[in-house]
Amino acid sequence: MQPLAVLGGAQTDFARNFAREGSSLFDVMRATTEAALRDAGLAWGDIETVHVGNFTAELFAQQGQLGGFFPSMHEDLVGVPSARHEAACASGSVALLAASAELQAGLYDVALVLGVEQMRNVDGATAAAHLGVAAFHGREAEGARFVWPSLFAEVARFYQERYGISPDDGLAWSAQMFRSAARNPLAQTRSWTFPEGSLTQDDGLNPLVEAPLRRFDCGQITDGVAALVLVSQRFLARLAEREVAALRGFGHRTAPMLLRDKLGRAETAHGALPFPEVRTTVEQARARAGWDPEAHADVVELHDCFSVTGLMLLHHLGLAAPAELGRRIANNEFAGEGPCAVNPGGGLIGLGHPVGATGVRMVLDIARQLTGQAGSTQVDGARRGQTLNIGGSATTTVSFALETRSSRQLS
Repeated sequence: MQPLAVLGGAQTDFARNFAREGSSLFDVMRATTEAALRDAGLAWGDIETVHVGNFTAELFAQQGQLGGFFPSMHEDLVGVPSARHEAACASGSVALLAASAELQAGLYDVALVLGVEQMRNVDGATAAAHLGVAAFHGREAEGARFVWPSLFAEVARFYQERYGISPDDGLAWSAQMFRSAARNPLAQTRSWTFPEGSLTQDDGLNPLVEAPLRRFDCGQITDGVAALVLVSQRFLARLAEREVAALRGFGHRTAPMLLRDKLGRAETAHGALPFPEVRTTVEQARARAGWDPEAHADVVELHDCFSVTGLMLLHHLGLAAPAELGRRIANNEFAGEGPCAVNPGGGLIGLGHPVGATGVRMVLDIARQLTGQAGSTQVDGARRGQTLNIGGSATTTVSFALETRSSRQLS
């Protein structure tokens, strides 16, 4: 594919509570767009197309038609095409796919991609019910107290039974994410404290949510916005030479909606990966980038909505066999002491998970890593990065492969 470049971007502090501070979706989307343009060195009038990722603003904020906000942000955006995209937790990634396709086709040269979710303006039970609409209504998780913990607990039990993954392995992953988040000035949990025993199977400090998953196995309910400016090679040629994060490849696959259908196929596929569409997505992105299918990136942002999801995606990325995961996490091999750093900013467990923003935030974080702008979470020598973002129970999977390039050498 023709390379594109992330020219700049911005992210809100994921510890914010928009309702508590009196900010509307429009307010935070406009402020983040303005910050992204400032970071890219562009003006409102440079934006030629807008794509928004959002899962369920209608339920959380009683607001649809999010693409329509942009002409109200600035007079230079009146008439500029905009659209909102939804694919559960992969909503931000499919918005970026749409923007990439328009730039690849030569229709536009500058795209704004923004992901947004407000989730902390309702109580926890209501938030869980709203998020549950990404499951197959009426056909799975019926009667479950919390839809997604219930479904991913099934994945955890599957990995326990087939591969011997233990609950302690998942909690070790969570502990790594919280340590990483403590270094990230935008992470939701950066100031959290954990009494000794919190990240163990202590029923008092870390209660069960859906066995075997416990409180600290779970990603966060988060308010957040992430935006990036994506530009074509043609546009870059007009600018002074600079080092950029080049979007070199993507993968995108869709699996059956029901988790039991996915796991049913996995049970009969001896020796195969349980979620083949996830692996195919990873391989697609690498192949389109011109990478060896087995080559790993220097830094990865993966979708650990639950600790077991992080373990499953490490497996499908080819970064570790399941039997090795516990040992390799304990040895900090994914925390900068191995060939590939994973979620250096804390992932969904530590950094936070504003659903519609996550896919955009992942790409923005990789872009910052590849251009040496990741600050306190910087991975030394990062030149290749990959994201792996899922929606639902890996129903939608999207991956992007990026490289550090000179703006004059994109080809």
